[in-house]
Amino acid sequence: MVSEFMLQQTPVNRVLPVYEQWLARWPRPADLAEEAPGEAVRAWGRLGYPRRALRLHGAAVAITERHGGDVPADHAQLLALPGIGEYTAAAVASFAYGQRHPVLDTNVRRVFARAVTGVQYPPNATTAAERKLARALLPRDESTAARWAAASMELGALVCTAKSESCHRCPIAAQCAWRLAGKPEHEGPPRRGQTYAGTDRQVRGRLLAVLREAHGPVPQAALDRVWHEPVQRARALDGLVADGLVEPLAGGQYRLPLT
Repeated sequence: MVSEFMLQQTPVNRVLPVYEQWLARWPRPADLAEEAPGEAVRAWGRLGYPRRALRLHGAAVAITERHGGDVPADHAQLLALPGIGEYTAAAVASFAYGQRHPVLDTNVRRVFARAVTGVQYPPNATTAAERKLARALLPRDESTAARWAAASMELGALVCTAKSESCHRCPIAAQCAWRLAGKPEHEGPPRRGQTYAGTDRQVRGRLLAVLREAHGPVPQAALDRVWHEPVQRARALDGLVADGLVEPLAGGQYRLPLT
């Protein structure tokens, strides 16, 4: 569950050291639940999208309270946990417990789009048609389905990549509809890369970095020094407070959340 939260929109090489440190400090959900949510944000470091740290902490608290500290194996119980959506529930049930569930991340969706549908890229957001296709392709045997889920994800991550697919290494190249059609170019909406420099995300990251490194309340003046533009800086700080990532205190001071 920890790895699935961390790997959302973040590559493995960035996640791995934080993941190892996280599990060394909090090997069980109850260990994390005992800490303040701000400690989860601090340990998240610079992985980005730090609300995931709060959601993971909230899930750990719920697991401790509802399931005796054990991550539930039941898909419906996983889905009922705070911060866990359709993908994460299916991934945990499949990868951790060997169950039969379609696991649709970006890599799997790209493999299915090319191999079955014959297009270069899947839609920007997961569609009902993709979910139907994933269910239809899933092997009936539970353990085989779990291996299929892992294998299709690895195929997309390592071979059928977004920019430089390695068809010569692909075990299903002979059946791939997109390759057999001559690899037609993508005809859907433009695929825009995410920008970071100069965005509110960058400002939020710099503000959080100051708070993570401090072991007590931080004055407004210390936060003001990290970004030159006051309107954007204030907007980013307000957003962090609204998201529960930062707690404002009296006297113009701020800290990571304790509750």
